[in-house]
Amino acid sequence: MELADIVSQDAIVPCAKVASKRQLLQLLAEKASELTGIDTAVIFETLANREQLGSTGLGSGIAIPHGKIKGLAGVTAVFARLSQPIDFDAVDDQPVDLVVMLLAPEGSGADHLKALSRVARLLRAEGVVDRLRTTKDEAKLRDILVTPIEANAA
Repeated sequence: MELADIVSQDAIVPCAKVASKRQLLQLLAEKASELTGIDTAVIFETLANREQLGSTGLGSGIAIPHGKIKGLAGVTAVFARLSQPIDFDAVDDQPVDLVVMLLAPEGSGADHLKALSRVARLLRAEGVVDRLRTTKDEAKLRDILVTPIEANAA
């Protein structure tokens, strides 16, 4: 599974203006609903329930909220670059400004884990996070996200 398969051009929010984790999850749910046809409330509830288990804020300003949704056709991602960092209860207590939300169909264990792993590896690759933070153009943000890690690090 490549990120190009799950991150459409319409799934990029280049300068999201939110003031809280709740507002961010609502924005992500609305965008994902547009892309998938799944009800916004179902997506929001799935993300919020997952966050109650423990924050998906990985540290260094990055979060990967995720969940599994009944009736979803395939793994779907939404990327948001926040205008201002927000408190996300991240493991390092640092505010978050880069978010990749992942949704997977119920019963898609391997695909869900592969997508999480791929996103986490990409966001650890040298230079990728800096480029995401300094780019506001939707097309360029998507290009950074879908370029293979080896090429992105160059």
